[in-house]
Amino acid sequence: MFETRRCRLIEVRIPDAEEIKALYSNQEVRKYLGGVREADSVQEEINKMVLLRKPIFCWVVREKRTDRFMGTLSLDPHHDGHDFELSYQFLPEWWGKGFAKETVLFAINYAFTELKLKKIVAETQTANVSSCKLLEKSGMKLEKIVTRFGAEQALYSIEAG
Repeated sequence: MFETRRCRLIEVRIPDAEEIKALYSNQEVRKYLGGVREADSVQEEINKMVLLRKPIFCWVVREKRTDRFMGTLSLDPHHDGHDFELSYQFLPEWWGKGFAKETVLFAINYAFTELKLKKIVAETQTANVSSCKLLEKSGMKLEKIVTRFGAEQALYSIEAG
């Protein structure tokens, strides 16, 4: 388990499945992430997160004060085969309050100091303006725009400094 100022990051466990399924079935959360996912496919994803572990780092994010589920954060191999990708999903009630930025900054630091990565990437739809702004405020730079998954994607990166 890791902590930020206001959050706890705990490795994904099977008992987290129902909360994660609720996240993956939330239309607002999934608007720019390929849409709502069926419970069975989410369960398969959770099983992979739990069983595979390293080199996949997946955390459930909880508010430190109340222990309420907020979302997920992960570092795992990007499909380009070269870099690790930072990914996050938070329930709408936690948006705009700085929690995502707090945990993204934790993940960036963890990637460079603990995992000794040289570079990490994050990919989001260009239409997801809030996510683009979050990545930029977290020190990531726009590397390129690509069309993938049927939409225009912004690929951000940051290198160890």
